[in-house]
Amino acid sequence: MRIACEDITFQYPGATHPTFNRLSFHIREPGFNALFGPSGVGKTSLARIMAGELKGYAGRVVTEGAPTCLYTYNTERLPGWSSIGRHLNRVTSQAGKRKKDTLAHVFGMTPLLTTTFSKLSLGQKNRINLIRYLLQDFQLLIMDESLANVDEATRETIILEIKDIFPEACFLYISHNIVEVSKFCRDIIVFRNPQKSPQTVSVRGLDLKKKETFSRTALDRIMLEIMNAA
Repeated sequence: MRIACEDITFQYPGATHPTFNRLSFHIREPGFNALFGPSGVGKTSLARIMAGELKGYAGRVVTEGAPTCLYTYNTERLPGWSSIGRHLNRVTSQAGKRKKDTLAHVFGMTPLLTTTFSKLSLGQKNRINLIRYLLQDFQLLIMDESLANVDEATRETIILEIKDIFPEACFLYISHNIVEVSKFCRDIIVFRNPQKSPQTVSVRGLDLKKKETFSRTALDRIMLEIMNAA
């Protein structure tokens, strides 16, 4: 597998400065990775370019070994009149039923499967929407603040389970939580101002998995490296 952006240059119509100026990075293995940086540096724009939703850029997006790229974001909504169990059944094959049941349990959504989408909290809506994407056929999933409004302990449980259930898939996790990306992501693509070169710097995270422990000193070192890179 090889996921890469090569010399991506992009400027929104009417903007005075480019969002990207020859932005490049690469990821060569499946796993949980991050796009990290402050608001406004272009993380969502790049996600949409990689997912094929945003055109008009120069450069090249490479997704070798990942022909299906899905993009999910935290404000995406489902019809409110149908139960969330029915929504999930529509995208779940017979062979995927066990995975659906496992994800609903891990995400804490099993007791709510008969509830309509409109009656869920924001965090519950984000969780069920993410499950909907995880049940589809993909090799690369971009998660744009997909676990926003979910409490920290539940987010950590979900991330660890995703890593365990989908070891052959590649994930790009967009988050502003520096502790979270440092602990659970392998390659952390740190975005910088487009006037800086290079525009991204890759930092190696702890990439924690289930039942693994970590050194607080190592975590602090990674977070400091991210802050210096930005």
